[in-house]
Order: sequence, then C-alpha cells, then structure tokens
Amino acid sequence: MLSASGTLRKLKGELGAGSEEPVRYSLPLGEQAIPLNEWIGRTVRLHASGDIHCTHCNRRTRKSYSQGYCYPCFTRLAQCDLCIVSPERCHYEHGTCRDPVWGEQFCMTDHIVYLANSSGLKVGITRATQLPTRWIDQGASQGLPIMRVPARQHSGLVEHLLRQQVADKTNWRAMLQGEPEPVDLAEQRDAILDRAQEGLQALHQRFGIQAFQPLTGVATLDIRYPVREYSAKPKSANLDKEPVLEGTLLGIKGQYLLLDTAVINIRKYTAYTLSFNVF
Repeated sequence: MLSASGTLRKLKGELGAGSEEPVRYSLPLGEQAIPLNEWIGRTVRLHASGDIHCTHCNRRTRKSYSQGYCYPCFTRLAQCDLCIVSPERCHYEHGTCRDPVWGEQFCMTDHIVYLANSSGLKVGITRATQLPTRWIDQGASQGLPIMRVPARQHSGLVEHLLRQQVADKTNWRAMLQGEPEPVDLAEQRDAILDRAQEGLQALHQRFGIQAFQPLTGVATLDIRYPVREYSAKPKSANLDKEPVLEGTLLGIKGQYLLLDTAVINIRKYTAYTLSFNVF
C-alpha cells in the first residue's frame, strides 16, 4: 500500500483543526513527510538498514550520539553541550561557550517555563517559539505557560527551583498506558510559585525582577492524540538489536508509534536510514 525510505527525523505533530481533533502526525524520511494518522489500524513495518549519518556533518557513524550526531560533532557542537540538558549550568558569561554565535541565536532568546500534564504534573522549559510543539513532542495532554524569561539559563534556573516541588521528567511508560487525570494547571501554578517565592526573590536580586515575567490570564491548552488503543505494559522496540519492527499501528503519542507488538521512540533513531511500509 505504501513504501518509503530515507534518513529519519523526529515526528512532526500539529494541532488538529478543532479542539476535539487529535494531533496530525507525519513521519519525515529523507525529503518526504509521510502522513501517519490515516494508517492507524493498518499493519506497518519499520526496517533500519544499519546506516547512520550525522545530522550535522553527514559523516557515517556506527553510533548516534545525542539523537543524531557523530562523536566528533557531539564533543564539539554547542547544541550537544551539557548546558543544553542542564541550562542552569550555562557558561556563556565565562567566555567558554562552544559556539557563541549559536548560543546567541538559540539560548539568548525568550524562553518559557511551563507546567504540563503528560504522565502527571511536570515542569519544563522551551524557547518561546516552540509551543505547543514541545508539549506535543512530550505527549502532554495539557500545557500551561507560567513564566517568560529572556534566556535559556534563566529558564533553567527557574526549572531547577521548581523541580524541588514537581517532577521535570515524563514517565514514558505511564504516558503510553493511557490519558492522565486532568489537572487544574492554573491552580497548581499559583501554589507552586507561591511556595517558591524565596528562591524567586534570590533570582530577582541576581538578574533583576524584569527578567522573570509571570504569565497570568493564559488558558490551559488541552491536546488530544490519535490513539485507538493503549498498552497496559508497553514494550520498547530496539532497532539496534532487532532492525525490523512490524505490527498493527494502534496510535501515535509524543514521539512514539504504538504498535500491538511494541512501542518505538522515533526521535531516538534520528539520522538512521529507515524504510517504512504499510500493508
């Protein structure tokens, strides 16, 4: 019915046309973007050829580092530095950024601190231009921006402060077992920020109060996903060990394809050469 192949990139998800419409997903393979929602309920097969090419330099690599990079790029590029995962450890001000121009473009720009409900309540950060994409990628059923800051480091410092009260990670197994119970995110925002006042005041003294703008009057975004059936015990596929995955596509959520045989995190295999077939 359908056959395509190419270099894999992370799933692209867009909100449906209406509030009741699920996210519309596509699978980027090379120059193609394959619509996926229409194939739910059909048998699909993914086959990894074993070829991996770095998303930055296109060098062939035996192993993918940091979701799509070869080892030299992983150790050299600013986007692979430790401060991307832990932005509160940003060292730009010390003159040691791997690529100051990249940092100015991607880190020294407005970021959002948010609350989301994926496998439960969590706090997270992202560039202001990346909402609601960030929530979709995480499989969040609800999302609410709670603070705007002028740089990634600022957002990381706030996240580091707030995660003393609330998780900053998604439990992927719980996320793929079903929809979480709805949470009043505005109520949680008020309570969490109130308890964090002492820490926030310390940040105000360091950077100035204007650097941290609470967002009020913003509505929670509810997100629906195209899932026909969840799994009580999701099993994760590993294309490095078993390069062929086949089964009935039951749904899509976050960066995961849910098959009746296993679930697969597509983003994990960024830069892999893959064939995708629907029967």
